[in-house]
Amino acid sequence: MSNSALLNDLEHHIMRASSSVYEVATETPFQPLSIPGMEKVDLWVKREDLQRINAYKLRGAYYALKSAVEQNKDLQRVVTASAGNHAQGVALSARALGVQADIFMPVTTPQVKQNAVRLHGQDNVEIHLIGDNFDAASNAAMDFLNASHGAHYIHPFDDVHTIAGQATIGHEIVKSPDGAKLDYLFVPVGGGGLAAGVAAYMHLMGTKTKVIGVEGVGQASMAAAIEAGQSVSLDTVDGFCDGSAVKTAGELTRRICANFLHTLTVVTNDEVCAAMESCFTSTSRFIAEPSGAMALAGLQKMLREDPDEFSGKRLGFVCSGANVDSSKFRDALTRAAVGAHKRRYLEIAVPEGQGSLLDLLETYFKEVNVQDFQYGKKYTDVGFPIIGFEASEPVMDELVSRLKQDGFTANDISNAVDVRDRAVGCEASLLQNPVLMSVDFPERKGALREFMGSVSDVANLCYFNYQYSGDNTGHALLGFEFETLEKQDEFLTRAVTMNVVTCKPVDEDVQKRVFGHAPQQRTAITNPVCNLR
Repeated sequence: MSNSALLNDLEHHIMRASSSVYEVATETPFQPLSIPGMEKVDLWVKREDLQRINAYKLRGAYYALKSAVEQNKDLQRVVTASAGNHAQGVALSARALGVQADIFMPVTTPQVKQNAVRLHGQDNVEIHLIGDNFDAASNAAMDFLNASHGAHYIHPFDDVHTIAGQATIGHEIVKSPDGAKLDYLFVPVGGGGLAAGVAAYMHLMGTKTKVIGVEGVGQASMAAAIEAGQSVSLDTVDGFCDGSAVKTAGELTRRICANFLHTLTVVTNDEVCAAMESCFTSTSRFIAEPSGAMALAGLQKMLREDPDEFSGKRLGFVCSGANVDSSKFRDALTRAAVGAHKRRYLEIAVPEGQGSLLDLLETYFKEVNVQDFQYGKKYTDVGFPIIGFEASEPVMDELVSRLKQDGFTANDISNAVDVRDRAVGCEASLLQNPVLMSVDFPERKGALREFMGSVSDVANLCYFNYQYSGDNTGHALLGFEFETLEKQDEFLTRAVTMNVVTCKPVDEDVQKRVFGHAPQQRTAITNPVCNLR
């Protein structure tokens, strides 16, 4: 089929889908949005997280399944593969239309999506969890289809009916007075069904809106396909944005996107996390799954890189879904500051010695917000503390420049796996009379440094594990070593005279996990609590 014939066929189905999808789907809001730091643009969001299945996929799934039933009145069974959201759409549609659905999903599909498929499909659905990614599940679904008789495959993206169903998002935006004035619309891209449908619809309606597709790092199969002029299968696919984790973009979607997308951009997982936090902290306070926030991540990236092009313009994005496990959402919020380019993690080489870490903090980090500190003594002559701090980019750049000018080696390791996983190591054989303390303190700038300064002449810091929690009270796990056991006693005596912290030794099991053994201590230091408030 030629491109013109494909476009004519798609236009026909979009018009039909624009009436039939609302038998199960709802018209979602297209609303203004305010996000801190984005005041220079007129920002709008299409809230597909408010769709019946909390994702846009219901539109394409229902129109494709209904079209199949209309073409074959005797159709009793359909088969599909999905990363989770399309599965929910097929499940709800199958129950509404009275057919059975065999749905293949990766074993790694988030539990929240598995549960939703069962809820929406009930007795009309059988779930098959196979493989570690969408492509493995898709292959299993095709094998099952070929062994079945009379079943019909509902493709999650590379089918004109599915694409037409997703295009109804564009229809709703364009018919809105506010949407008709959009300069740019950002959409997430996995297999390409949403991007193809919306971009084609904007073209057919002759709008001025430029549609920009956004792909995740490690899953940019559409960009690879457009560059190659044919479908390309990635060797591996990153699964953080699970809803768009597709190794091979569709062939129909590739052809449409190549003709009607303005451009494509790729975002990192941390940038997606920053966009998830932006949705949560916006005036509307909504939750987006990683793929659901991908379009906003692309918008924020391009605005940051080319503010002159986008400032003052009306920008829109599609929040494509909200089906995210709570644990993954919490993890995303902890990574958001790095993705927003507001936080850096520096590994800094400092001479080992009493008070050296405190001097580093007092000299260079006093005027910034230290959010994370990780350190374990590993060498006798040099230490490598990891400091995570937040500030504006110019302030962060200036701090790094000062460190390097003063002879420090400061490496930016913001994206290192061990930093994210807080794998704080410590060489216990180097420690002298160590003790591990649980320290609580008022979560205000300088409170922890005050405590460290008060004991720095008797104790040497050998372990430091602290992360800002947002509570009124901060918590750190600190390891100290002492030249003599008598200085341990002096440390304890001095601690009880302070009124800014609560400091207590941890139990032996924790000390074993950190130091590799339970250090020998004075009887006094192992007594339960030193209440210092």
